[in-house]
Amino acid sequence: QPDASPGYCWPFQGSRSEVLIRLPALVRPIAITVQHTSKITAPLGTVSSAPRDFVVSGLDEEGKDETLLGTFTYAVQKEPAQTFSLQNGIRKAFWFLKLGIQSNWGKPGYTCIYRVQVHG
Repeated sequence: QPDASPGYCWPFQGSRSEVLIRLPALVRPIAITVQHTSKITAPLGTVSSAPRDFVVSGLDEEGKDETLLGTFTYAVQKEPAQTFSLQNGIRKAFWFLKLGIQSNWGKPGYTCIYRVQVHG
């Protein structure tokens, strides 16, 4: 089980960023799980560095031909690991998924992501 202790995350400056995930095989994704640490384990009892609004896209082998798979909101009042169903109408497999973080829950300097899982 990966460590979701406070500080063991992928931090990035500000509240907007994106990461391109190369999948180990051609995958037809059906859902994505995004995880942040819990309020209980957070030193100040706040998870303001958690992502808030984000977009998921699939890309072909060359990293081109981007297909929007969904726009979501990570809810800090729910469980730390949250699974989001991707658009059902798209029956295409991808080599890459792009996770675009558009905002966080109020942390001024940075945003943290603890774990991302692709289900397909």
